[in-house]
Amino acid sequence: MAQQAVPSASPATPATRPAPLPLRVPVREILPWAVLAAVLGVVLIYFVGAEQGATSLFGGTWVHEFTHDGRHLLGFPCH
Repeated sequence: MAQQAVPSASPATPATRPAPLPLRVPVREILPWAVLAAVLGVVLIYFVGAEQGATSLFGGTWVHEFTHDGRHLLGFPCH
């Protein structure tokens, strides 16, 4: 009897797959990245929202002009 090139799957024996295991990521690996992301987010919000006027850390208006459109996009008043 000749063999087939592609074996046929019979409907009586369905292929069973093992249930996927949940991915476990230790908090100790995530915590430094979460702190870094939070610090960068706070710095970004400061520069876009508060870097002008009395709270300005840098002299001149270059930071204000650089973040001007983002300021309007996020709803911060600047005029």
